[in-house]
Parts: sequence; C-alpha cells; structure tokens
Amino acid sequence: MRLVLALSVAALLAVFLLYTSIAGGGTPNLTPSQLLRSRHDRNVTLTGKVVGPVKGDAHKRGLRFRLRDIDGAATVPVVYHGEVPDLFRVGRHVSVDGRLAASGVFRGKEPLVTKCPSKYAPKK
Repeated sequence: MRLVLALSVAALLAVFLLYTSIAGGGTPNLTPSQLLRSRHDRNVTLTGKVVGPVKGDAHKRGLRFRLRDIDGAATVPVVYHGEVPDLFRVGRHVSVDGRLAASGVFRGKEPLVTKCPSKYAPKK
C-alpha cells in the first residue's frame, strides 16, 4: 500500500514538473541579445549592464538608458517607470521586468534590481 502511494506521489510530481517546464511556469529571464532574437511580446525579466547616458525621471516621462549584454555587444533601449535603487548607475548589472514594445524599446516596470558584480567575483 505504501509503495503504491509513493509511486502515485512521484508520478504526480513528475507530471507537475513536466507541465511547468513546457507551459513556462514563470517569467523568462533574458539578456538583450536573447530578447532581440526572440522578439518576445510578453512580460520578461531583462538582465544586463547599464550603458549611458542615463536621462530622464523615473516618475514622469521615464528614466531612459540602454542595457547591454554583460559579455556581449547587443543593447536594448529601456524606458523605466518606478523606484530607482540607490546603487543604480552606468556600469552596474541590473534586472528589470517589462515588455518589448513594437517600437523596439523595452518598457520597464518595477522592480528594478541592481546586482553587485564584486559580490559574485572570486576572492583574491
């Protein structure tokens, strides 16, 4: 009886994992080059390096900047509305949720999360 129950639970778990991997159980996390290649028309998390110049206001017409692949050359223009972290600046790695508009501009919304590259670098 216990074996049947254990096998049933395992089978149910396997079906759930298969479903979530096929159905896309979350928001895709993409780099600028991946976003440009796929031309996603749904919400994604875009991750890259902020390249300047940074212009505008995040609460009025939008904070404007470009995100570049961390190890590449592809860039995507971003217009972001929302709170800006204190650590946000040119050269910082960030992730932002949003959607690529038909104009080719990524429309970012909260949260804008900064990453600290030195935190993940190997210690000397």
